Amino acid sequence: MHSDTDFTGKTVLVVGGSSGIGNGIAHAFRERGAQVHVWGTRADPADYDPADGSDLSGLGYTCVDVGDPDAIEAASLPFGTLDVLVLCQGTVVYKRGEFERPGWDRVMAVNLDSLMHIARKFKPQLLDSRGSVIVVSSISGLKANIGNPAYAASKAGAISLTKTLGQAWAPEGIRVNGLAPGLVDTKLTKVTTQNPERMAGALASIPQRRMGTPADMAGAAIFLASPLASYVTGHTLIVDGGLSL
Repeated sequence: MHSDTDFTGKTVLVVGGSSGIGNGIAHAFRERGAQVHVWGTRADPADYDPADGSDLSGLGYTCVDVGDPDAIEAASLPFGTLDVLVLCQGTVVYKRGEFERPGWDRVMAVNLDSLMHIARKFKPQLLDSRGSVIVVSSISGLKANIGNPAYAASKAGAISLTKTLGQAWAPEGIRVNGLAPGLVDTKLTKVTTQNPERMAGALASIPQRRMGTPADMAGAAIFLASPLASYVTGHTLIVDGGLSL
């Protein structure tokens, strides 16, 4: 039986796929038959700690600092063809660092500017395959985020860019969509998950009363990249257990 979520013979690049949500998405595609390559920030795959939710087994790997547009331009194409581009890169600066220029500039470069630079880089391959792009933003792009102006603004920008690229590239056969996670247990959220009081407060505000997992996010990504979502364009799917309600 042909499955709409079988990606055998397809190629997938997950930017930010070395840990957390991106790593969960990368393995979900790999388990469904795809050849998957990830971009990460560390020099060598061995530099990642499995305790941080990093499993690079079965995945190709390249170190690329996506905060640097020249590094993006110089990076080699992982495959001769590309069917799915997942943009899951993200950073955050705590302790009000985003109110200062270095923190603001770094977060915007990684979380927003790089989305456009990478999408542009792979557009010729995606045109050839009539492929799809998935932008991982955040529900922080829909509301305020205490102490993190650049994170919130960059994620709002990512949601807007998903709409605009979705509109611009649909006539050419490329579908661009996104997903907006809520609170997911990753190394970026340790500031909450490792503080019992914060954690209790966070869970109380989630109607499903649990945190999301990278696998929860992967389910949405598989759907958006699959033929099941063939008429979905420019949309960001909220995957947050009801937190933003």
